Amino acid sequence: MDATDIALGPRLRERRHSSGLTLEAAAHRLELSPAHLSRMESGLRQPSLPVLLGLARLYGSTVSDLLGETAAEPDPIVRGDKMAAVPAGGWTYWRAGGTGRAMQALRVHVPAGVQRAVVRVHPGEEWLYVTSGGLELTLGDRVHVLAVGDSAHFDSLIPHRLAATDATGTDLLFLHTLMQSERSALCVAPADTTPIRGDRP
Repeated sequence: MDATDIALGPRLRERRHSSGLTLEAAAHRLELSPAHLSRMESGLRQPSLPVLLGLARLYGSTVSDLLGETAAEPDPIVRGDKMAAVPAGGWTYWRAGGTGRAMQALRVHVPAGVQRAVVRVHPGEEWLYVTSGGLELTLGDRVHVLAVGDSAHFDSLIPHRLAATDATGTDLLFLHTLMQSERSALCVAPADTTPIRGDRP
């Protein structure tokens, strides 16, 4: 457990309280167990990037806000050498856009084999662009293999899964819409089960 984990836990708890959600209600919307969410709020467990995205949507926030990153200045330019790498569940991401927007832009590194079984379903749209390595993108029952220079733009209510095909992993530019509603939680489930849509009551 490092300093980031220690700081993240109380912030997750504070955002949940501010949203008026109980531990059980928040965990249910994220398709997590209350015990799992409690461990994250205590700093005993580090959430994966998909779970962080789900928490941000659930609490009407952003990943940057949850991680306590300093709010961006009005300057629209994001300098690559100023953005710290942030690990999340085996992935690594760097902020690539401003905060407080309707969209969130990230640079993401996905190692081989990490979260291969995670299926995501949530309101909004996603766009990604492969900058190195290869990517296996599953959209519904179709599997697409993307190479460097390939991109994808899709409705994120379609069950989707991302996996690196190269042993060294893959690097992406990643853009997604932020849904400022507790009804827009990101749901995660094993790939061999039917995901539950994030906009259910």
